[in-house]
Amino acid sequence: MFSASLVLSLHSEKFAPVGIKRLDWFLLKTFGIMFVATFFICLFIFIMQFMWLYVDDMVGKGLSMDVLAKFFWYAALTLVPRSLPLAVLLASLITFGNFGERVELTAMKAAGIPLIRVMAPLAVFSIMLCGASFYFQDVVIPHAQLKLQTLIISMKQKSPELEIPEGVFYDGISSYNLYVKHKNRETGTLYGVIIYNVTDGAENAVILKADSGRLETTADKQFLRMTLWNGEQFENLKTDQISKKNIPYRREVFGKKTMLIAFNDDFSLMDSGFLSANASNKNMAQLAHDVDSLEQEQDSIGRVYYTQLKNNTFSVYTPSKQDSSVIAAAKVTSINVDSVYYTATRDKQQNWRNQEKTKLENMKTETALKTKTVYLADRNIRKHRIERLNKITLSLGCLVFFFIGAPLGAIIRKGGLGLPVVVSVFIFIIYYILDTSGAKLAREGEMTIWFGRWLSTLVLAPMGAFFTYKANNDSTVFNIDMYKNALRWLVAIPDERHVSSKEVIIDDPDYRAINNSLSSLSAECEAWVDAHDLRRTSYRSMFFDVKGTEDEDLSAIRTRLEKLIDELGNSRDAVVLGHVNQYPLFSDKDHLSPLRKPWLNVICGILLPIGGLLWLRAEFFRRRRLKNMLKIVEVSSDLQQSFVKRKLI
Repeated sequence: MFSASLVLSLHSEKFAPVGIKRLDWFLLKTFGIMFVATFFICLFIFIMQFMWLYVDDMVGKGLSMDVLAKFFWYAALTLVPRSLPLAVLLASLITFGNFGERVELTAMKAAGIPLIRVMAPLAVFSIMLCGASFYFQDVVIPHAQLKLQTLIISMKQKSPELEIPEGVFYDGISSYNLYVKHKNRETGTLYGVIIYNVTDGAENAVILKADSGRLETTADKQFLRMTLWNGEQFENLKTDQISKKNIPYRREVFGKKTMLIAFNDDFSLMDSGFLSANASNKNMAQLAHDVDSLEQEQDSIGRVYYTQLKNNTFSVYTPSKQDSSVIAAAKVTSINVDSVYYTATRDKQQNWRNQEKTKLENMKTETALKTKTVYLADRNIRKHRIERLNKITLSLGCLVFFFIGAPLGAIIRKGGLGLPVVVSVFIFIIYYILDTSGAKLAREGEMTIWFGRWLSTLVLAPMGAFFTYKANNDSTVFNIDMYKNALRWLVAIPDERHVSSKEVIIDDPDYRAINNSLSSLSAECEAWVDAHDLRRTSYRSMFFDVKGTEDEDLSAIRTRLEKLIDELGNSRDAVVLGHVNQYPLFSDKDHLSPLRKPWLNVICGILLPIGGLLWLRAEFFRRRRLKNMLKIVEVSSDLQQSFVKRKLI
């Protein structure tokens, strides 16, 4: 093991370049071993999740081992790019968490090696991993995806006796239509069975109806054995008569009936040609070519639809040949359709209305069909564009997750599979929700394609930059007290004053002088309330006016109050100290400028949503200041009365 003391010795000796090379190899070795382990764990989890989606298509169908091996192999290949980012996140968290827990990271920093330098070789490895992921998605994934989809559809079409639905007719068996009212999935018994045998044609169909039945595959896998109980069979009798108005039929009632249906149960892989048009089964070059072709085709269809819609005219009056000759002889340039309509007979008006109604209904149906066609074509184009961006964003996910996991592990300083796994799962859930939601909204056209596909990266990349900056500067990110103080500042929760009795007191307070000072302080507070009670906080002075950064009157009151409290803190009287603790804690700048730096105040003032919230916060402070001033007057009065009652003055 490469210990922390070895890092220090490498830096202390005159072999710094050699030490850095050894450190790089140590980091790559440690991270590489952890990455391989976490990658196979993540890949196994994704395969299990994927398998549960198609477990019903695999179990009980007698699939051979080579078919199952192909299914798992192609599924594993398609899930490799999605497993890589999570593996990088988990491996970087555990690796740097172990470094922090074993104090190796501290030793590296003590040796003068910053965290960025420690992360450098692993960042290069992550960049190379991004390139490998992109190449894998562009070359291997389209072929594997095509094979996997073909295999899944072929498995679904095998052994149809296991897929007969309830309440609908099933035509998965050639020349037969089956209806099952209810199916017991535990015993395999079918109830309310109706079978249409159309082997000799629909006119000579054989109809069977039974209370219950069972459908099984024979041992040689060449037939389906249908066993029926308590049913009837109807069959038309063939006849050579020309007239078929009265066709005789035969009715058979049975208690149990067994029939064999020819069916080859051997697994055969279907043709994958029709699946090659899917966007997920194409590489970048094919996607770019097909996007151009689809856009040109869509433009051509759009121009044709536009021309057809433009040429559609509706008129309740179509001149006959005789009317057209009269109009031409009279050289009429325009026709008042309303006049023609109202001068026509009632039957003719009704006929015109029916004609136009039919035209409108036909146009509505045609428009709906064209709209659906255009929507599906646009959706197909969006799928191709999304797939192009998906290959890029999924590859960059390895680098983004590394810059989240590595600094986060250095901050948490916890290794193993405990806390790092919890943090990794939480971050990956955020990534998965953003990625899935963005892709869905982009696919449906409700969001810009580039924004929908880059949404997860745009959210997580700043998070990685923030964690890297904090970890490199040894800043506290998970300090609970820091977040509590920030929350208290944001929602303006006041602090409580705590003045306790001192064990050693040299000089007792001068209560008589303090009593006079309290009267003067109360008068100043009342004067300040009269001057500032109804005046609202100015938005301009709060963010843009430099002169409005201090309230001299309020600052003088606060200084005088704190001085009196310091003097009263030397009191041995518990009642006096109880009154002192009732004095409010307040700031003399909280209502003037929310931030210390003027340029930050200007930016907040320009950004109206942020500036508006801070202004509302200042208004809240304005009302609190009124209460604070009145509270000071009240507590001062109580203190003066306490001085008299306790004979301190």
